[in-house]
Amino acid sequence: MPSRISRSALLGLAILALFVVTAALAGWLYPGDPLDMAGPALLWPLQDPAFALGTDALGRDLAAQLAHGARASLQVGACAALVGLSIGTVAGAVGGYYGGWADKALTRLTELFQTTPTLLMAVVIVAIAGPSSRTVAFAIGLASWPGCARLVRAQFRQLREADFVLAARSQGFGDLHIICREILPNALAPVIVTASAMVASAILLESALSFLGIGDPEVLSWGGMIGAGRDALRTDWYLSTLPGAAISVVVLALNLVGDALNDHLNPRLRGR
Repeated sequence: MPSRISRSALLGLAILALFVVTAALAGWLYPGDPLDMAGPALLWPLQDPAFALGTDALGRDLAAQLAHGARASLQVGACAALVGLSIGTVAGAVGGYYGGWADKALTRLTELFQTTPTLLMAVVIVAIAGPSSRTVAFAIGLASWPGCARLVRAQFRQLREADFVLAARSQGFGDLHIICREILPNALAPVIVTASAMVASAILLESALSFLGIGDPEVLSWGGMIGAGRDALRTDWYLSTLPGAAISVVVLALNLVGDALNDHLNPRLRGR
């Protein structure tokens, strides 16, 4: 069991590293604008050695688009997860530690956000604030924090009466010190596991927004590529299949890493 988990983790990390390196070196691997015409239109993958993954209806290199599109998808996914984790951690820590009216108010706020579909909320925020990469990342993060908040709240409620917390209080430490230095480090394990799932969900949401045409119009992303190729699904299905496969592989890699982290950080699974 441990070896299988280890192999899964290594596979997920290797896939993520490959996509991150490709995104970082996209400008060197494929210099110039990936949306410029580069060759004949609608070349299928492997049909021309110069265009290994083919070209679209305008003669643009799909490999260049995938490499450059990885930047937007991965950056938005990571930034959105960071926003959601930050909001959720603060809300869950305050509610779980203090309890009382603060916990009730934050719980009701969390339930309000959870009753609203995440995609719908992100669409509304982007429509109001305007389509840009920063807006999309903030909208996705703002719509996806409740799950993290409930998790952190449960951890704080469990740990706030622990012996080390009582010892810190007896020494005169304030609430901020106890929250940040005593409880939070001991509550981070499930949050770290959740982070991988939040990044995967954020990538899927960004792709959905771009597919719907409300992503950043100045940034190339995998979701936008799928949307651009949907009219040719019957004849040139590779236009949408390739970016869709890239999204699926990245999400799978994140899930593999998240499962391995859960097995490693969960004390109930360490002895298996």
